[in-house]
Amino acid sequence: MKKIKYVIGSFLAIAVLLTACQEDDASIGEITAPTNLVISAEIIGQDAANPNGDGSGFVTLRATADNALSYSFVFGDGLDGVAPSGEITHRYSIVGTNTYNVVVNAIGTGGISTTQTMSIDVFSSFDDQEAKDLLSGGAGNSKVWYLDAAVPGHLGVGPTVTSGDPAGQTSFYFPLYFSAQPFEKCGPAISDCLCDDEFTFSLDADNQLTMQLNNNAGTFFNAGHQAVIGENAGEDACFPFDTSWNSIVSLAPSDDLANIPDPDFPPVRGTVMNFSDDAFMGYYVSSSSYEIISITNSTLYVRTLDGLSSDLAWYHRFTTTPPDGGFETIYNDLVWSDEFDTNGAPNAANWTYDLGNGDNGWGNGEVQNYTNAPENVIVEDGLLKINALADGSGYTSARIKTEDIFEFTYGRVEVRAKLPASQGTWPAIWMLGEDYQTNTWPNCGEIDIMEQKGQDKNTVLATLHYPAVSPGTGNSASTNLPTAISQFHNYTVEWTPELITFLVDDTPYHSVPNTFDLPFESDFFLILNVAMGGTLGGDIDPAFTEDTMEVDYVRVYQ
Repeated sequence: MKKIKYVIGSFLAIAVLLTACQEDDASIGEITAPTNLVISAEIIGQDAANPNGDGSGFVTLRATADNALSYSFVFGDGLDGVAPSGEITHRYSIVGTNTYNVVVNAIGTGGISTTQTMSIDVFSSFDDQEAKDLLSGGAGNSKVWYLDAAVPGHLGVGPTVTSGDPAGQTSFYFPLYFSAQPFEKCGPAISDCLCDDEFTFSLDADNQLTMQLNNNAGTFFNAGHQAVIGENAGEDACFPFDTSWNSIVSLAPSDDLANIPDPDFPPVRGTVMNFSDDAFMGYYVSSSSYEIISITNSTLYVRTLDGLSSDLAWYHRFTTTPPDGGFETIYNDLVWSDEFDTNGAPNAANWTYDLGNGDNGWGNGEVQNYTNAPENVIVEDGLLKINALADGSGYTSARIKTEDIFEFTYGRVEVRAKLPASQGTWPAIWMLGEDYQTNTWPNCGEIDIMEQKGQDKNTVLATLHYPAVSPGTGNSASTNLPTAISQFHNYTVEWTPELITFLVDDTPYHSVPNTFDLPFESDFFLILNVAMGGTLGGDIDPAFTEDTMEVDYVRVYQ
């Protein structure tokens, strides 16, 4: 197909203001403005039948000038680019035939530039109306998106197609090199840098999509891209870089793997979002173009190429659920509970006991003896009370469990409790794989919904134990909770086939992907106890006499 060139005659528009303050023997060399600037535009697919191109939107812009070191291009659609050679190809993606005013700057020594402009008419036939509607909520509406910090891979990095990917083209779909674990880039609480970013997509009556980025004055910068603001922290870091602006969003077809089928993965959407004004989506890697891998009404998965490295692609997952909007469970049917409303011993239809001091202090060096005596475990005043006591020669306490009574796979467990305050007490709300007698620990798996160390009463822990991490510390995280010993709090685990998430008062603080190699796909039972001393209890206060864990209720939803 014939390609027709538009050539615009040169004219010179130079505005120079130089102020120099230098020592007598200093020299800045010769300052030369480019001259004879000529620019041209080659609209791809243009012929007599297609005067504005073939619909691809591609235009190759060329510039030449005497004494020019580089060229910058303002394309007229909110985007720009730099080409030291003077040649650059740009894709115009606004649907229909549109007129664009292109501004070209030839840059000479000392930064002096000569400017030339031209007007071109370009036809683009690409559109993705469904993506526009899903992003914005439809014409005349707006929708706010947030980083989906609760899911694995909310931030990740992998190879580009051309970087020798050992896994082949399939790595296009996921971050092969690194995938952030849930909340890994946010911490136990919502960050004031990355996880509170807001991306508002709007669609006006003319079908123009825009994106307003509000990062609440803080931007999370990749370590290699901080020079843009004059920083160099040596690692990823937050800086007070405010980017609250509106950006025009131009959609374009993907030039990457969108049209290459892979039987193991769903097809990539094939749509790229190009943001004007150098806008970006949360994590700064010098890129303003994001390919949509997948999108639904409430989820968005994108990929962007690193602006400084042709070998790296960054991945982001977004959601329409606000980061401070509370946890949304998938389990809402109450299948088992104990509200502890009947005074006396715990309900025998729900609970049984572990008795004695176990093997080596139940394997943890604990020093208490577990009993079923009412002074150690009783229901009264609407509460289950597990009392740890000093009996003169040692310590007694209680451990109750639902083994062989109620065992289940997957669900949400919620326990409302107030914890003992004494040094050396080790309260625990946890679950154990029901096959532990034949499939010995840690192979059977252990889910610690809540534990508190005997020497630190200001935090609580959540831990998973399984062969790859135990014996040892397990896969654990903690969260600050200084009122754990003075107030009741809800301790929760959401256990799904895909993810195990731990929460305090509906705020997630630890999540682990429930992958096929972990022992969390079969029945577990519940355990409540207060231990004394041992690996987490530590030294016991010499003045200890007694302390109590109070439990308001235990509920299981599926």
